[in-house]
Amino acid sequence: MTESNESAAAERNEEMPDWEKRFRAPRVSLPDWAEDAPDRSLFVSNATGTYELYAWDRSTGAQRQVTDRPNGTTDGVLSPDGAWVWWFDDKDGDEFGVWRRQPFEGGPDDFAVPGLEPSYPSGVAIGRDGRTSVVGRSTDEDGTTIYVAHAGEDPVEIYRHRESAGVGDLSHDGSLIAVEHTEHGDAMHSALRVLRPDGTAVAELDDTKGGTEELGLEVLGFAPVNGDTRLLIGHQRRGRWEPLVWDVATGEESDLALDLPGDVGAEWYPDGTGLLIAHSFEARSELFRYDLATRELVKVPTPPGTVSGATARPDGSVEYLWSSAAEPSVVRSTTGEVVLDPPGMKSPGSVAVEDIWVDGPGGRIHALIQKPAGTTGPLPTIFDIHGGPTWHDSDAFAAGPAAWVDHGYAVIRVNYRGSTGYGRAWTDALKHRVGLIELEDIAAVREWAIKSGLADPARLILTGGSWGGYLTLLGLGTQPDAWTLGIAAVPVADYVTAYHDEMEALKAMDRTLLGGTPEEVPERFEASSPLTYVDQVKAPVYISAGVNDPRCPIRQIDNYVKRLEARGAAHEVYRYDAGHGSLVVDERIKQVRLELDFAERYLGGGGEK
Repeated sequence: MTESNESAAAERNEEMPDWEKRFRAPRVSLPDWAEDAPDRSLFVSNATGTYELYAWDRSTGAQRQVTDRPNGTTDGVLSPDGAWVWWFDDKDGDEFGVWRRQPFEGGPDDFAVPGLEPSYPSGVAIGRDGRTSVVGRSTDEDGTTIYVAHAGEDPVEIYRHRESAGVGDLSHDGSLIAVEHTEHGDAMHSALRVLRPDGTAVAELDDTKGGTEELGLEVLGFAPVNGDTRLLIGHQRRGRWEPLVWDVATGEESDLALDLPGDVGAEWYPDGTGLLIAHSFEARSELFRYDLATRELVKVPTPPGTVSGATARPDGSVEYLWSSAAEPSVVRSTTGEVVLDPPGMKSPGSVAVEDIWVDGPGGRIHALIQKPAGTTGPLPTIFDIHGGPTWHDSDAFAAGPAAWVDHGYAVIRVNYRGSTGYGRAWTDALKHRVGLIELEDIAAVREWAIKSGLADPARLILTGGSWGGYLTLLGLGTQPDAWTLGIAAVPVADYVTAYHDEMEALKAMDRTLLGGTPEEVPERFEASSPLTYVDQVKAPVYISAGVNDPRCPIRQIDNYVKRLEARGAAHEVYRYDAGHGSLVVDERIKQVRLELDFAERYLGGGGEK
């Protein structure tokens, strides 16, 4: 770029509003690194305006863009020897595709596993021998199938089941394959099976057996040591996610019994002697090192806020992706350096969050609040509801909420029942009365916001994406006098039609949440479907939807919109050419601008800065 071009670009950036800068500023994910070639890394960045995969040779500093697709690419993995980048090609953004691979140094793409037809991905693991891989596939017709593939040979099926399953990991020497499965029919609580590459079973661990209480297990990874049969797993035996080490050869289980509240995850240190512990509690997170020999837990220093990912390097240092609501994300190291700092425009910060706790019908509800600096209520307020539903909002940087704050709104994010980080009972509480339970918690926080003087009851917006979009439409119908506007992104709108059109893994989750299919429990689907209450909606509604979305398919949204149209209800719909959200920065900015404009026209704005 010439000096004059650089000057023009800098001038354009200076004129750009802060909310737009937060979306456009280059950002990066936590780099993954090749197990046997740790100088070779893979990360995701939006540097070109679309989120794509990048290869990074740390020994030379060279970085190059691996993928370049109209809808972007984020699913990728390095082979252990660092020779190949695998990436998932779903050309329409519908999550249905095939694995491709490209040499780390660059070159043409080819099929990673020739002979496998397109499917939804159900996990992948690549062997250290450079020629073996394990690939999980899911289709509506076949359920889940898992294949072992050797270079130059046809892939061999080793697992098949109607219920959802996935490849967890491949042992360091390639002799064991860990599989998560839901053969018992509960899509939210997996059991584990360890197989040999020929498909014969070695070991089973199933916490759902022998009682009425539903527990779950997840694969965190085999020990990174040749011949080691220890498998790190997550369990919920004490009402929250915790790690334990299971030796699949002897059956011995080593329970860490960590004295930490909230959910606890872990991964191996590269020498197999310790675990990197990730602790999430009440919307914040922190890191520890756990020594398996001494059972000593030592805190890894990180700033207050949220660690979105972390990895232990061969030299013992830890790299982690950190942010807070006030400070943009950055990849840091315990060595004190910033690991990966993309060039170009830097993202402006935002305001810090405040924590509030509200008594609700199922217990104390945690919510996070941001409001424009120096303002006092009552303010126009937007309730930004997270998706999942098994997820949670945290003290992490988010460009969307910050945009609303810039325009004069208070933003409230509620970790309703169903959210993670508050114990398994809180997460599992939403079964059967799906949607209605979450809305009870949101209503309790709404009442607090009005009584405290923060929120203007005449200017309340309910919004969210995915499950949050679903709760938005359901809330507008079941609480029609509570909300002034609704803004729903990629929502479930007609639960029955969504069930029949969505990907199989989500069908299984819905059967678990609601206790059966629409034919088996029609009254539960009806009670939890926004379409049931559409004629009670009073507030103007804005809906955005991806036409290739396999999670919240377009037909069920069209059914809801037709009902709004039939009675002349105020609404706007924006359809875009992508799947469950967009990886294109311009498209995301367009969507936020349309949402802000919708609010401006109906509410008169929030006192835009």
